[in-house]
Amino acid sequence: MNKINHVYTWVFSKLANRVLILVFLFFGMQGCLWVEDTTDLRAFVAERSSRPVGEIPPLPEFKPYQAFVYEGSSLRNPFRALIAEVEATPEVFTEVYPDPDRLPEYLENYAVDNLDMVGTITSPINTNQKFALVRDPLGEVHKVQVGDYLGLDNGQIVSLDERRIELSEIVTNGRGGWMKRPRSIMLPESN
Repeated sequence: MNKINHVYTWVFSKLANRVLILVFLFFGMQGCLWVEDTTDLRAFVAERSSRPVGEIPPLPEFKPYQAFVYEGSSLRNPFRALIAEVEATPEVFTEVYPDPDRLPEYLENYAVDNLDMVGTITSPINTNQKFALVRDPLGEVHKVQVGDYLGLDNGQIVSLDERRIELSEIVTNGRGGWMKRPRSIMLPESN
């Protein structure tokens, strides 16, 4: 009985395999329909065949590698300074320094090079008191007098006359301290 079951199982598996193969072939052949008129296919193949066949360009010529031998190991190290570093000088404290508590005036927002002297006026009350007229980069004219500040470097007006404004600026000396520097704004020459 066991042998008979084994034979039936073997026969059934062979038969099932063949049926599966036939089913796959049937469904696979569904896409293959026979077409009687193949002129469009022949025209397409002829058109493609008549096109010029491109050539593959040859590979570029590679230059052979030439080894480079670095011979600069006996030379000076390029990352070392040429001149021996000078010891840092201690900070120099001077009596000159900008006042950190003073409120900046309007003309201290502009560099002195951007300010133009356009004239002077005399006080109608005190004829000894002169004012200079200074134009800012926006074109506005401001009245300044001795003691006023202008420019980016804490420039204070020390004197003025009809032709110029003399300033004393406080700038850094490069060693941690401050120094005074004279500066002037001239009235432009008129034609």
